[in-house]
Amino acid sequence: MNIVIGIISGLAGIGLGIWLSATKLRKNLEKKSVQLLKEAEEKAEILKKEKILQAKEKFLQLKGEHEKQVQERNNKVMQAENKIKQKEQVLNQKVEELQKKSTEFLAAKDNLNKQVEKLQQRQQEVEKTYRESVAKLEQIAGLSADEAKAQLIDTLTEEAKSDAMGKIMEIVEEAKLTANQQAKKIVIESIQRTATENAIENTVSVFNLENEEVKGRIIGREGRNIRTLENLTGVEVIIDDSPDAILLSCFDPVRREIARLSLHKLVTDGRIHPARIEEVVSKTKKQIEQEVIETGKKTCIDLGIVNLHHELVRIVGKMKYRSSYGQNLLQHSREVANLCATMASELGLNPKIAKRAGLLHDIGKVPDNEPELPHAIHGMKLAEKYKEKPEVCNAIGAHHDEIEMESLYAPIVQVCDAISGARPGARREVVEAYINRLNKLEDMAMSYPGVMKTYAIQAGRELRVIVAADKVTDQEANKISMDLSKQIQTEMVFPGMIKVTVIRETRAVNYAK
Repeated sequence: MNIVIGIISGLAGIGLGIWLSATKLRKNLEKKSVQLLKEAEEKAEILKKEKILQAKEKFLQLKGEHEKQVQERNNKVMQAENKIKQKEQVLNQKVEELQKKSTEFLAAKDNLNKQVEKLQQRQQEVEKTYRESVAKLEQIAGLSADEAKAQLIDTLTEEAKSDAMGKIMEIVEEAKLTANQQAKKIVIESIQRTATENAIENTVSVFNLENEEVKGRIIGREGRNIRTLENLTGVEVIIDDSPDAILLSCFDPVRREIARLSLHKLVTDGRIHPARIEEVVSKTKKQIEQEVIETGKKTCIDLGIVNLHHELVRIVGKMKYRSSYGQNLLQHSREVANLCATMASELGLNPKIAKRAGLLHDIGKVPDNEPELPHAIHGMKLAEKYKEKPEVCNAIGAHHDEIEMESLYAPIVQVCDAISGARPGARREVVEAYINRLNKLEDMAMSYPGVMKTYAIQAGRELRVIVAADKVTDQEANKISMDLSKQIQTEMVFPGMIKVTVIRETRAVNYAK
């Protein structure tokens, strides 16, 4: 029992201690909360005062800026008003000046009107006096004024016509005499001062051999070497009983030269077989192209022609391998250039322009592709394309009267072209007609689909047509041969007969590495 009472007493003491401690803690917390509340109120009051001060400062700053802007606007308005006032003053001054001038103008107008009235009165008086004088003269002469005027005009007209006709006849006769003498003098001097050649181009080249054994090597087994050379160059290789010589026949001098140089290289090297022939012909074609350019450059240097476009230089070089009615085209052009320069000097014109036009007048005859235009027009377009002078272009286009002549250089080129071509031994028209016929044969064959190359050989008695094996079958090759022979028979006139041979060759090429 005592234990229980002791426990209860202990618990009561503990509870009383806890209650006292809690009461004390509560009082401390209340005291701290009061103190914190007081501190918070003090801080809030301080912040409030700071915010009020900041707001006042901001207000004062905005107020100052606003006043500044208002002041600036007021200044601008004042300046605008001042400008308006100044303009108004200027306008008022101008209005006053205009009013003053208007007053002066009206006064001057009144004076002018008065003077005009006086002049009209005087004019009426003069006309009256004139009519009276004319009437008196008509009475004295017995003719009216119109009749006298008509008689005078007729008399003067007849006298003027008579005098003018006599003067015109004198001038024409003198001009004819002087012009004929001067023209003959210029032409004769030009011909005398220009050196010419009488060489005529032919269609056959002779290739000399060291001995007869080389002929067999050139022919090859079953003639394969000759066939390869003919197919690659388009030149007919004629091997007959002529000792130590082979004939190369072709109407195109370029092809003949390629064949001749290729044969020379093959014979010198000693290796003659189809593959080697193909390689040599390819290299020779490139060599000929380079020689063409060198020939063009040398021609320009010899004639003193500068700043010629490189493509025109190449065309000039190609003239070496072309002929016009059997006359070498480059020799003909050089001859015309020298004649033009001489004539231009005699006539007081620029000889350099005349020489340039003379050299280029036949460039339309050596095109890379066959145009449908006349050679003079085609040459003029080439010259325009490569920025030649208008006088040169017009002289090229007008030297066969295809276009109107616009300068004195055009008739000079025309005359010199005629002089060069008309002299004895210069041209042979039969050769030109023959070459045109062979060209037409080749062009006709090239119009068929799948045709790669065409060669007219044996003086035009045979036409060889090489077709692409991957584009033309054997049956189509036979059809091309038949259709082409019918077309030639229908559209062309030729002696004897023409053999049309269509060649379709298939090659299989591989490389061992």
